[in-house]
Amino acid sequence: MATREVLAELAAQFQRQSDCAVLLESAGGVDVAKRVAAGEAVDVVVLAAKTIDDLIAAGRLSAASRADIVKSGIAVAVRAGAPVPDIGSAEALKRAVLQAATISYSTGPSGVYLVGLFERWDIYDQIKPRIVQAPPGVPVGCLVARGEVELGFQQLSELINLPGITLVGPMPPELQSITTFTGAVSCASGQTGAATALLAFLASPQSAAVIVRQGLQPA
Repeated sequence: MATREVLAELAAQFQRQSDCAVLLESAGGVDVAKRVAAGEAVDVVVLAAKTIDDLIAAGRLSAASRADIVKSGIAVAVRAGAPVPDIGSAEALKRAVLQAATISYSTGPSGVYLVGLFERWDIYDQIKPRIVQAPPGVPVGCLVARGEVELGFQQLSELINLPGITLVGPMPPELQSITTFTGAVSCASGQTGAATALLAFLASPQSAAVIVRQGLQPA
């Protein structure tokens, strides 16, 4: 889901330039990985790099086609109009987490990282009753905008276009976790030429401006 907006825009550009139709479907990374692992028909898959590597090892994706596309960091959001906490340092962010009535993160790489961070801080058991994990495919920002969650963590690209929230900012540099999102062609694809061309376009310098505007960095 972190790449949904940028892939939609870039796929439309590729389609105009190549006359090759692109049907894009976005879903939570956990669900996508399960579907690909189960053999669902697909040409190109974009997921967190580790998940792509796991699917390559399982024989579902082509190792030769593997291409890093974007890098993504975690950001913090509150409901529009709510007080904006200080998250400018590790200690400030920890304090904001401890003070928040409810906290949310996703089932994706950012959520996995945050669980580890809270465990390292030795606060996970303390805040666990206040954690609301967003279901796969549901943006954390939507829960924040509806007032169901006070403090939300998710990839910046998933927060910047959502109404009803205030983007507090990225996590402090000393705590930031960068996820690389990678693409690969399915071993079962019947359109490997077009699929490879799409991946090359996504990873090309031509795509950089769109990637940055969508809150990501070229890989």
